[in-house]
This record gives sequence, structure tokens and C-alpha cells, in this order.
Amino acid sequence: MSKTVVITGANRGIGLSFARYYSDLGWTVYAGCRQSSSELNGLMVNVIEGADVADPEGITQLVNALKGASVDVLINNAGVLHYDALGGIDADSIRRQFEVNALGPLMVCEALRDNLSSGGKIALITSRMGSIADNTSGSRYGYRMSKAALNMAGVSLAHDLSSQGVAVAILHPGLVGTDMIGGRGDITPDQAAERLAQRIDELNLDNSGTFWHSNGQELPW
Repeated sequence: MSKTVVITGANRGIGLSFARYYSDLGWTVYAGCRQSSSELNGLMVNVIEGADVADPEGITQLVNALKGASVDVLINNAGVLHYDALGGIDADSIRRQFEVNALGPLMVCEALRDNLSSGGKIALITSRMGSIADNTSGSRYGYRMSKAALNMAGVSLAHDLSSQGVAVAILHPGLVGTDMIGGRGDITPDQAAERLAQRIDELNLDNSGTFWHSNGQELPW
């Protein structure tokens, strides 16, 4: 029987690579995005447009598209990066990053909780920039703060969903050459998706709520 994965932010970057990876494995793929792309439309997946995770109506789009569907893996990949530095702090920019990077994934998990099967898995695509211990360069306040908040949400979700048999992975993809960072990176989106999928495969209730690099290294909080 085919397994089912739901991916947010699936129109480009790591999200698109996730959609391609799981489609190639024969999974049923629901690819959520604000606006689709020609690359995503070319895959054999179920595209859900208008799925803005920072908009309640966008989350409703996901819920309606997944009525009656049993979800094995939910990948909260949608994210946004703005460059904030001291002396030029923009509260609206930081607020937007919190809405997309932290609150959005939490609300998606809340909305799709009943779709998750026992033994299901949630992956939160975060960043080591949300690690307090690993912050050695400062700045980028909104991104760092929002990803730290997402990490905390992931630990709480791991506790709260354990009785449902659902495990939660908090995953840093590595430095990936996506449009978000101008294409500069150590690995490609396809490589990142493959490595992250391996970490999701290894996820279980015993290691739920831990913070991992895609290369398998456990990261500090």
C-alpha cells in the first residue's frame, strides 16, 4: 500500500526536491505551496496551491485537500529568510518570519493532527541558526529567533503527540544552494532532501524531539 507524505513550501528548493524524491519512491505526495511552479507541475503529485502556512485560509486549503487522507509523513518545509541587523531592525520583517517559520508549522500540525496515522512522523525543517549554543556571529534576528521558537515547538509536539504514536524530527538541512540564500551552498537541494529523508526514516518515538543535522550529527540547542 502506498504511503502518503505532505510537504509545505513544495514549489521550489528543498520542498520541490522532497516532492520529487518521494514521488520517485512511489509515495502519494501532497505538495502544498502558495503558488506552483512548472517544475512542481511536471511531477506526478497532488499540488495544493494557496497553501500559505501563515494564513488561516491557506491552512484551510490544506485541510480541505486532505479530507479523509491518512498521512504517514508531514514535512513542514515552508520558510522565509530576511536579513536583519542591529541598527536596521524592522519589526514587520521579524513578525513575518515568526508567522511563517514558527507559528505556521505549529498551526499546520494542529490542523492535520487527525490525519496523522499512528506511527506517523512530523519533520520540522529548521536551521542550526536557531541554536543558541551555536550562535557565534550574531545578527539575522528574525530568522534566528523564529527558528529557535520552531525548535521549542518541535520538542513540545514530540511530548504531546507521543501518546498518538507520532514522532517529531527537528532537522537542519545543511548549507543548501537554494534561492533563499542566493544559490550558495555546500550541497544541492536534491542532496539535502535525500539526507533529510534518511533522518526521517530513522525517526521513532525513542529519538523524537531531537535536533539533527541532515548528515546525522545531533546539534546543540
